[in-house]
Amino acid sequence: MAYYPEPIAKLIESYAKLPGIGQKTATRLAFYTIGMSDDDVNQFAANLLSAKRDLHFCSVCGNLTDADPCNICSDESRDRTTIFVVEESKDVLAMEKIREYSGLYHVLHGTISPMNGVSPDDINVKTLITRLMDSQVAEVIIATNATSDGEATAMYLARIIKPAGIKVTRLARGLAVGSDIEYADEVTLSKAVENRQEI
Repeated sequence: MAYYPEPIAKLIESYAKLPGIGQKTATRLAFYTIGMSDDDVNQFAANLLSAKRDLHFCSVCGNLTDADPCNICSDESRDRTTIFVVEESKDVLAMEKIREYSGLYHVLHGTISPMNGVSPDDINVKTLITRLMDSQVAEVIIATNATSDGEATAMYLARIIKPAGIKVTRLARGLAVGSDIEYADEVTLSKAVENRQEI
């Protein structure tokens, strides 16, 4: 690697620690940052510190928030009979963008992964069970990712929730809108057939 003065080398190193940022991108970001005005750099640093210091997990749903409970849990207009279970807070943001769901959420902060030593006790499952005992929830929508760990987590949650008489559903899997059948893999096609709908 080319020699850089220590301050910029450390900045490059910091950017390179971010997911999806390689050495070239980290270098480009570092030099861009150096070219920013002092006010912009100070604001950027203040925003980083504020996000780290002022955000925490909602005590009800586990979503990232600056208030407790979060604005979704405290919104009385939301449908309290459904809980949409996701792996991470960024999944809540993705769902809120489409404006098709008006119920509550629950963030697991990961998935069960026996291969990696992650058990149900290591993710946010106990709080979900407590919520189900203390509320009028009629349906839990499980929206974990379509990975082996996501599927294992979905099956585990379904197994412990169904005996309480609560409907458990899973997001449909299959062909994406605008995709061609010839380019789809076998698992995607299989799920598309399995989740077919009457028209």
